[in-house]
Amino acid sequence: MNVPRELPTEKCLDLLSAGVVGRVAICTPDGPRIVPVNYAVVRGAVVFRTDPDSVLGQRRWPELLAFEVDHLDYERHRGWSVVAVGTGECVEDPDTLAVIRRDWEPRPWAGGERPLHIRLAWTELSGRQLGGPWSSTEEMPVRRTV
Repeated sequence: MNVPRELPTEKCLDLLSAGVVGRVAICTPDGPRIVPVNYAVVRGAVVFRTDPDSVLGQRRWPELLAFEVDHLDYERHRGWSVVAVGTGECVEDPDTLAVIRRDWEPRPWAGGERPLHIRLAWTELSGRQLGGPWSSTEEMPVRRTV
C-alpha cells in the first residue's frame, strides 16, 4: 500500500525550482479558478507572466494565491505535489524586473503578449510524495535547463 509522506522543505524547493509549468489557484467573484502558467523561481518567489486582461491580470494586487506543481506516474501509481501559498503582487519596479529577467525570465508558451509579471513570495511551502524510490529523472522528467 502506498502511504503518502511529507516532503522536507529543501526537497519542495528543489522540485519547485526545477519545474516549468504549474497552476495558480485564486478566488474570484465568480468562484475559484485554477490557471496553468509557465513560471520561474527567482530569489525565493514564484514568478509568472500574464495578460493584463486575463483572469489573473484583472486582480487587485496584492492577493492571496496558491501555486502548485506536480508529477504523476500513472503506470506505477505514484506521484508528488508541491504547494506554495502566499501573497501575490504585481511587479512594476524596474530594478526588480531587471533581476527577474537576469536570473530567469518566465517564458510563456501561450501566444500573445504577457507583459504583466506576478510574484508570489510564499509564506507556506509544503509537499507530499506517494510511492518511490524515485530517480531524479523519474521525479522530474521535464526539468528547467539553462
